[in-house]
Amino acid sequence: MSSKKIVLDSLEFNNPTRIPRQLWTLPWAEKKYPDKLKNIQNEFPNDILLVNPYYKENLNTEGDLYKKGTYVDEWGCKFVNLKEGIHGEVKDPLIKKWNEVHKVNIPLERLTINKQRINKFCNNTNKFTLPEVSQRPFERLQFIRGTENLFIDLIEQPSELKYLLDEIHNFYKKEVALWCETDVDGIFFMDDWGAQNNLLINPKLWRKLFKPLYKEYIEIAHNNSKYAFMHSDGYITNIIPDLVEIGLDALNSQLFCMDIKELGKKHKGKITFWGEIDRQQLLSFGSENDIKKAVNKVYENLFSNGGIIAQCEFGPGAKPENVKQVFKSWNKF
Repeated sequence: MSSKKIVLDSLEFNNPTRIPRQLWTLPWAEKKYPDKLKNIQNEFPNDILLVNPYYKENLNTEGDLYKKGTYVDEWGCKFVNLKEGIHGEVKDPLIKKWNEVHKVNIPLERLTINKQRINKFCNNTNKFTLPEVSQRPFERLQFIRGTENLFIDLIEQPSELKYLLDEIHNFYKKEVALWCETDVDGIFFMDDWGAQNNLLINPKLWRKLFKPLYKEYIEIAHNNSKYAFMHSDGYITNIIPDLVEIGLDALNSQLFCMDIKELGKKHKGKITFWGEIDRQQLLSFGSENDIKKAVNKVYENLFSNGGIIAQCEFGPGAKPENVKQVFKSWNKF
């Protein structure tokens, strides 16, 4: 049975022959553990692949996102990175005052994807495919305004905020629609909404400003027979019912920040849990037996004739033997 069929059966709760898997890696792991990483990838190959957009026009960026130093992305946002192999942060917001909104560059180059090359890639693999790029309206606002400024904006809601969010969202809708014209199997959007034990903003505010945006991305995907995948870090228990309601197919979240048993009671069989195994504690400090117990906990509470994709991230601090144990444990089911 092909990787794609296994993923599809999980998404449709149709008794997959095994749990599908996907390992996320950061350059940190590639540099620190190249041989061990390669062994894990060879023994447990991914069932989900990310597809390069093969842009016809180069993105206007400067530097390397994962290198020490500064990186300017295609929107004009400047990231500062203090350590090799990980993602930097925006320390100097692009727009400090609203009269600077003209500084925002809508990266139309991202709409020059090469559909022919994308389709060729998709048609030459038996894997489930998602775009390598994603839509992230909340995080994009943070990169442009700075987190502190943005939280004030969200309370005061000046007209300029609505204008900027509309500009970002309208661009993202075009991007989602464009990818839906290709042969990828789904679309992938993201925003990190959780702190360690609560949502970053009031759920009512989230439902007013951001839920409608995600709903539109999902509708575009479903209207084109594509699946909708989303990533969001932190404690996001309060908004998972909303994501289920608007039809999200697969959610990548930090399950171990939340009550997994309670998640299962409320949402098992309604949405696919696309990972993960705890990267804050278990992957870095746990034993292999701890990993086995963690995988069992996820399976026992969230599996429902499917509805699980075995995903974890090999990033800073993670022990390669623990990452390997994640997939060895999932292979039992």
